[in-house]
Amino acid sequence: MSASGSKFPGPPSRPSLARGVGRSNRLLKHADFQRVYEQGRRQFTGNMTVFFLRRPADAMASGPRVGLTVGKILGGAVERNRIKRRMREAVRLSPAACEGPVDIVFHPRKSVLAMPFAELRNEVERGLRLAAQRARGAEAEK
Repeated sequence: MSASGSKFPGPPSRPSLARGVGRSNRLLKHADFQRVYEQGRRQFTGNMTVFFLRRPADAMASGPRVGLTVGKILGGAVERNRIKRRMREAVRLSPAACEGPVDIVFHPRKSVLAMPFAELRNEVERGLRLAAQRARGAEAEK
């Protein structure tokens, strides 16, 4: 028996790495997604499209903010949720791939569902790096 008198221990404590991406590092509002789509640029990779837009330097959050869009064309709710979980985990494990005030939206293709996770993670890292580099380049051109 545990100290609380219960037969079963409480939930295991989660290490800080397992907590996920915080609210300040996610795109949450429809207006933010629309701004990235309309004013930003896009980069095509093998299994996803990456939309990105550099935020003004005076923005509150200094790091990248990431959003995912998984349309109904990609399958039923179970498949779409699985794609989103895999993509979120790949983004969570790739925090150093992108720095600076940039908004990024990943739009995966259905092939993301079947590809090995290591490949997915590499492609997400590559997308984050490309978005950060090209966003800096676009800012320098202005």
